[in-house]
Amino acid sequence: MYDDNYLAHRLATHLAGNADKVFATRPGLPDITYGELFTGAERLAARLIDAGVKPGDRVAVQVEKTIEAVQLYVGTVLAGGVFLPLNTAYTASEVEYFLSDATPAVVVCDPAREVEIAPLAGAARVFTLDGTGQGTLTADLSEAPDFKPVARGADDLAAILYTSGTTGRSKGAMLSHRNLASNSETLRDYWRFTADDVLIHALPIFHTHGLFVATNVALLAGASTVFLPKFDANAILDAMPTSTALMGVPTFYTRLLDDPRLSLETVSNMRLFISGSAPLLVDTHEKWEERTGHRILERYGMTETNMNTSNPYEGERRAGTVGFPLPGVELRIVDDGREVGTGEIGMIEVRGPNVFQGYWQMPEKTAEELRPDGWFITGDLGMRDADGYVSIVGRGKDLIISGGFNVYPKEIESLIDDIPGVLESAVIGVPHPDFGEGVVAVIVKEDESLTLEDITAETGSKLAKFKQPKHYEFVAELPRNTMGKVQKKALRETYAGLFA
Repeated sequence: MYDDNYLAHRLATHLAGNADKVFATRPGLPDITYGELFTGAERLAARLIDAGVKPGDRVAVQVEKTIEAVQLYVGTVLAGGVFLPLNTAYTASEVEYFLSDATPAVVVCDPAREVEIAPLAGAARVFTLDGTGQGTLTADLSEAPDFKPVARGADDLAAILYTSGTTGRSKGAMLSHRNLASNSETLRDYWRFTADDVLIHALPIFHTHGLFVATNVALLAGASTVFLPKFDANAILDAMPTSTALMGVPTFYTRLLDDPRLSLETVSNMRLFISGSAPLLVDTHEKWEERTGHRILERYGMTETNMNTSNPYEGERRAGTVGFPLPGVELRIVDDGREVGTGEIGMIEVRGPNVFQGYWQMPEKTAEELRPDGWFITGDLGMRDADGYVSIVGRGKDLIISGGFNVYPKEIESLIDDIPGVLESAVIGVPHPDFGEGVVAVIVKEDESLTLEDITAETGSKLAKFKQPKHYEFVAELPRNTMGKVQKKALRETYAGLFA
């Protein structure tokens, strides 16, 4: 199927002869077969082409999670377009930047937001799609029996995903057909996904995790999904007895652990639990294994590369690490121009067919972060242990330099998180008149009887003086983005004047 379209051909691998197989089970809604999924995608592709989408044109999408939204992604690929998913939480002013930067040919938004989004769309054709799959995009779709996908090669763009912009303007990471296909094929094989699997899909699809990992891997394996519009602990627990795998963020697992129904019996049919998009606490690893008998498999990826490393499917899944480089992915850890040794901290760089093509309309930024020989400077600080497991120490921008000494937040967070009564912590650096930056620990309690003295007794005895936080702040919860990642930029802004 779709031989001339590199990515679509691979996504449709299991369509021939399996059109009646269920791709998505949806609570309260009819099942969707592989045949129905791709028939709908072809119809949307035809609609996009009729709307003027030409090869390489961007299709910007800010809609709720529905099967129709998945069909729009596949349809964009079939039409030769470049899929541009946008977080549903983005405000009109944020969307305005993305649309002015990407200049899409088509914009698809929720009908409730059409009045505010349409004026920002420029010359783009605007369609609507709501949380039930209804809207002008899907209204009166005609059959497309003779549809032929637009020919696209391995190096043609398939998607642009904007980074979260934690260090300035959001950058559009350009991902090719090969980038997406190669990574999904690697993950399918590494994590042993087959047509017998049933994946609980509760992730958003405006993000690489839910779209290019969960959705693509399921399609490439010919697997079925339990397609949930969002995280719902009840729905996930109800699905487990007839499912085999779950992909989630750490918040999924902490919330499921809070539910007394999670048990060995509940997960008896499950073979794999995967976590990513944010670090998983060692405590969560241990509690999950104790309750379910399963060791969560943690992996590491990013918008620009999809997945880079993974703990092994067979073998030790080591808490606090992200495992080994995936097959076909090279990884090195560099400091001051040299590759560091075991146990040393440096900047993680990766190279492979998964690495993006550069930043949209930002050649200078591309040149800063993507070396001519293909190595991508991730911005993440990491280290390798003696067994080759990679650990993420933090973002390079999160490094604290206090009194001329380098302080790595992860080291302090790990120590504080292990103190009884602590749920989690985030360590940041903020301006300090004497030290340049002062170390601040922001802590969420699990036990309200925990005192500041309990914390300082541990940090004072186990950390060098320059690493010890100069201020401790107790909060009800840490700020997070939609994928569960702690927003340290927001914390630094909140406490910027602490030592003024």
